[in-house]
Amino acid sequence: MSILSIAIPAESTLPALEMLIANALNVVRPMLGLGVLAAIVVAFKPLLVGLLRAALLVVKPRYSLEQREERRRLKSIMEINRMAWEVESLHPSLASELRSIASRGN
Repeated sequence: MSILSIAIPAESTLPALEMLIANALNVVRPMLGLGVLAAIVVAFKPLLVGLLRAALLVVKPRYSLEQREERRRLKSIMEINRMAWEVESLHPSLASELRSIASRGN
């Protein structure tokens, strides 16, 4: 410190001010980086969505129409059989009817 620091007090506060600016830049710099990353994601969103869908198809391919219909048919048969088991003690004839419907595969 010099004798001028008494006359010009701003000179004595410069180190503290520099430290404050450095700390502020340390906070702002990651925010700017995240802002740039967010802008890139928004700009390339269609491309990123397409890449994610392609990766999903590699991991879990889509079933063909015949496979999907067969799965739906099997689920309905299983549901009808489940209903038959539930009503068997109360209505045996209804349970028998449900099992015959399920055996036809409709």
